[in-house]
Amino acid sequence: MLQFLGNIEAKIDTKGRVFVPAAFRKILQSSSQNTLILRKDIFQECLVLYPLDVWEEEVAKLRSRLNRWNKEEQALFRQFVVDAERMEMDANGRILISKRYCQMVGITSEVRLLGIDNTIEIWANEALERTLVSAEDFSARIQTLMDNDSQNG
Repeated sequence: MLQFLGNIEAKIDTKGRVFVPAAFRKILQSSSQNTLILRKDIFQECLVLYPLDVWEEEVAKLRSRLNRWNKEEQALFRQFVVDAERMEMDANGRILISKRYCQMVGITSEVRLLGIDNTIEIWANEALERTLVSAEDFSARIQTLMDNDSQNG
């Protein structure tokens, strides 16, 4: 099972290339995951890199919940997959992010690559900072969540 962990700062060059962090590349290479799928996140202003196997599982899960013969559900599926882009890392471990994707999420030069379970999120530094809550609020929310979990378990 793939599991990425980390919060790594990087720079995107003028051509739109960014290095996939060595720790993430090692995980991808050890599981023979050379193909990646890039898509804008559904909820946040960031990009998400899916290893191909993870992407295929997500698409299959979504497809199984939607009726292919329902116009609205077909439109949802289309919207999910239409903006996805297949990519390969180059020999130096870089990926090329198109200008369109950079503009979607406000990436200019400084980015953060976050290991989020089985995907990698790519954030503009400023955008990530706006989404984080204070340490006190974070700990209170985790405590509430875990208290609720222990009461239900």
